[in-house]
Amino acid sequence: MASVLFVLAAALSLAGGVGVVAARAPVHSALSLLVVLVSLAVLYLTLLAEFLAVLQVILYAGAILVLFLFVIMLLHAHSPELRPSPGPGRLHAAVAVASAGGLFALAAFAVLRELGGRTAEVAVAADFGTPQAVGRELLTTFVLPLELAGVLLLVGIVAGVVLGKAPERRVSLEAEARRAEVAASRRTR
Repeated sequence: MASVLFVLAAALSLAGGVGVVAARAPVHSALSLLVVLVSLAVLYLTLLAEFLAVLQVILYAGAILVLFLFVIMLLHAHSPELRPSPGPGRLHAAVAVASAGGLFALAAFAVLRELGGRTAEVAVAADFGTPQAVGRELLTTFVLPLELAGVLLLVGIVAGVVLGKAPERRVSLEAEARRAEVAASRRTR
């Protein structure tokens, strides 16, 4: 049962990934990303990492995806509705899907042949996946990547706000400055 659920979640994750790349509208890409993130949470559940699955749903499928949608809406608020450019033909799409499927089948065959029907048994610690163990690893071993991720998110938010400013507001400020200069020059005459 667990292996069937694992294969279904993996297939759903791959389909969502293709949807992220293939969607023409950014909002549709974000919704496909939601499918990927939720299916990854199911994969974590099949691997008995319940805490990581909950974090996946709350942080990524919840907060980060909402942030992505906010930036998409912010950047497209001032632009007119864009018509999607014509994409590749059906033949190109069929070749791409067939190539990706063949590559996936080849990789799966190589892994199954290497395992030879055996399953990999890995001993894990008793506190594996608990909030305490994850917090300990994040704040000791992975403290630098954690801080860099925080800085990267902060830079992304600031960039979204700067790029999302209305261009007409900037123009009106420049026009206001010109009017003030003209008024000052008239007073000096």
